[in-house]
Amino acid sequence: ALLVATAMAGTPQAVLFDLDGTLMDHDAARVAGLEAHLAQWLPDTDASELARLDEQWRVLEARHYDEYAAGLCSMSEQRRRRVRGMHEAMGRTVDSDEAADEWFVAYLAHYRARWSAFEDVQPALASLASAFPQAQLGVITNGEGEAQRAKLAAIGLTERFPLVVASGEVGVAKPDPEIFAHACELLGVRVEQAAHVGDRLD
Repeated sequence: ALLVATAMAGTPQAVLFDLDGTLMDHDAARVAGLEAHLAQWLPDTDASELARLDEQWRVLEARHYDEYAAGLCSMSEQRRRRVRGMHEAMGRTVDSDEAADEWFVAYLAHYRARWSAFEDVQPALASLASAFPQAQLGVITNGEGEAQRAKLAAIGLTERFPLVVASGEVGVAKPDPEIFAHACELLGVRVEQAAHVGDRLD
């Protein structure tokens, strides 16, 4: 964050952060959550198969979550597509949307139990506040507002980020410039006065 901010042509008035993969260790939660779910669902799965399924789940998530963010399907449908793809990878089928939903809800409980912030988040925010005390903080995230705010609360960052702009609430998703401009407008700063910190260059 400091490198991004100091590279700007002036003192930043706002620093906006992505959530998953930037503040919250989503990958670790995804892997641990899936393995815990599979341990209950398919308890005889060996380590090599777990590794294969972990990678398959990552690919399915990236593909179908991007479809959701692009407005090509609903949040519920992207979850169902991921579950169907996972079953296909194991030579299985899902009988219905309801069965897919039940499978995902069971996984989701394990995933949520493993939410945590990256270890360097609090030190980074402290350094940022020291270097740029005038900078307002916010989160711009692709997802549903309620779920994303629950993540912030679970990892102890709600008070650090008074502004949360979620694509599911504003109807536009990153990387569309409109969502960044909207966040800056809410903070009362010009876009050239703001920095954004994320984990995906695209």
